Amino acid sequence: MIEKTYLPDTELRNARSINIDEVDSSKILQIINDEDKTVAHSVEKEIDNIALCVDAAEKTIRNGGRIIYMGCGTSGRLGVLDASECPPTYNVPEDFFVGIIAGGDGALRKSSEGAEDHEAFGVTDLKSLNFTKKDMLIGIAASGRTPYVIGGLKYAKTLNAETACIVCSRNSPIEKLANVAIVLETGPEAITGSTRMKAGTAQKMALNMVSTGTMVKLGKVYGNLMVDLRPTNSKLIKRAERIICEVTGCSEEQAKKYFLSSGYDVKVAAVMITKGLNQSDADALLEKNNGILKKALN
Repeated sequence: MIEKTYLPDTELRNARSINIDEVDSSKILQIINDEDKTVAHSVEKEIDNIALCVDAAEKTIRNGGRIIYMGCGTSGRLGVLDASECPPTYNVPEDFFVGIIAGGDGALRKSSEGAEDHEAFGVTDLKSLNFTKKDMLIGIAASGRTPYVIGGLKYAKTLNAETACIVCSRNSPIEKLANVAIVLETGPEAITGSTRMKAGTAQKMALNMVSTGTMVKLGKVYGNLMVDLRPTNSKLIKRAERIICEVTGCSEEQAKKYFLSSGYDVKVAAVMITKGLNQSDADALLEKNNGILKKALN
């Protein structure tokens, strides 16, 4: 008897799209859209585990560590994307969240799929970042079987570092290695094995939740306003001024004035206006309250 090779769910054929090559453009897109509708539900089922990941990430950063995303291909690109968007959105250091991809930055634009086949490459890339037990590693892999990510997680565990994973197949080696396992069961893709589709969408949603949830808990958000944004262009400067108005109820002219005198810091400007403080004292009050604006204003 010939033994069948085990395939993760993400590699199985999807019965609902079996004839996708025989229908018109509208029907092709309807099939894809129907599959995409299932993604949010797969993420919803894992909210408790995503919350555990957020709590671990917050603790890591508060203790001086970093969150390292590690993946290959689409998974790696999504990790790099999420990490790269944290500094401009929340004005955090570049190394709060770091994304690494098998094959290096060149793999962001040009496929380097062979690099994922070696556990040792994952270890080497973590060592090049001076990864320590203070850091947290989040491995991302649709199949949950990528050697590059497995190698990284094994190395992180030897250091007793915090670990998590975002995978799209149940009972995978990566799931078993991580302290916190986020398993997004998106099932077979409309195009067999094309995990940049449902699996990639689910991973992006989970990554949004991890980074955003962590930033909220670190006090980077007031209400639902991004009060720590980095005002690097005219659009963001205008957004910052609108946020100051929203928080304090001041006029646009006052917002511009205090934003300038605060050193272009939304939270400092809001404290200056609300508490009648100068920049230095407003800074001190925020620091006393761990940078959480709501506490500083109470």
